[in-house]
Amino acid sequence: MGEEKMRKNVLRGLVGLAAIGLLVGCGNKEKSSDEGMQKVGILQYMEHKSLDKAREGFIAELKDEGYEDGKNIKIDSLNSQGDQANLKSMSEKLVKEKSDVILTIATPAAISVATETTDIPIIFTAVTDAVSAGLVESNEKPGKNITGTSDMVPIDKQTNLLLSIVPDAKTIGIIYNSSEENSVIQAKLAKEAIEKKGVKVKESTVTSTNDVQQVMTALAGEVDGVYIPTDNTLANTMETVGEIARNKKLPIVTGSAEDVRVGGLATYGLDYEKLGRQTGKLAVKILKGEAKPADLSVDMPTDLDLVVNEDMAKALGIDPSTIK
Repeated sequence: MGEEKMRKNVLRGLVGLAAIGLLVGCGNKEKSSDEGMQKVGILQYMEHKSLDKAREGFIAELKDEGYEDGKNIKIDSLNSQGDQANLKSMSEKLVKEKSDVILTIATPAAISVATETTDIPIIFTAVTDAVSAGLVESNEKPGKNITGTSDMVPIDKQTNLLLSIVPDAKTIGIIYNSSEENSVIQAKLAKEAIEKKGVKVKESTVTSTNDVQQVMTALAGEVDGVYIPTDNTLANTMETVGEIARNKKLPIVTGSAEDVRVGGLATYGLDYEKLGRQTGKLAVKILKGEAKPADLSVDMPTDLDLVVNEDMAKALGIDPSTIK
């Protein structure tokens, strides 16, 4: 019985060692599956349609160029949900992972990652003014480890569109998050363009999504129309803004085409998916070793379209065909 018991124990031991060997082998196989792959980090500031479309366009363009997640690149996509603490920790994570290139979506994300590294190539998108944000030395010659695509739109064309919809307007409202650098820049330009037409401007600012309903409701009672720049906080609450506009019969022109579809009336806007694809082309040049960010100029939007929310127009008593 003693020898039999010993044989059984030895057998159990051999089986256990074999199982451990299989697990280790699988682990090594999984580890080796990532070897040789280039790492692409993505840090998105918050979740809303415009930024989501930019991310989707970027990944789609990489795939079209032969760079596919899980095959020859490894994509680590993170979203800070608008939280500054998350931005910092996620930026640190992508840098520690030694990504070959990091995509940052929106100005706060770009600034956060740029603070963490001066070596790893950074590509940004959905950044209005990279120079004013301190990200690049100039749009033509970024001069650092960062470049990308701007979502700066023709604000004078957008404000003219709003004034053509409400030609008798005495006061136009502008609402934005005062802590978003991109929004501050656009609001200033919009204010100047509107005042040049002899129309007064009422500015209202928010600091978080929690402020939007109250501030927008108050603003709606004091103005004849509203301009909203490509602001992340407002984009995240456009359904609420749209409901207030319907109730107050208030036309809203937005900086983003996606915001029009959710709750605005109209705009001359860009397609963020196309912008993401433009950004992907820059990333491919870096992944291929053909260029460095310092030598790649910041790209501007190539396509701008008139976008009209026909349902909103009808709710406001406006003939959609007259908006142009």
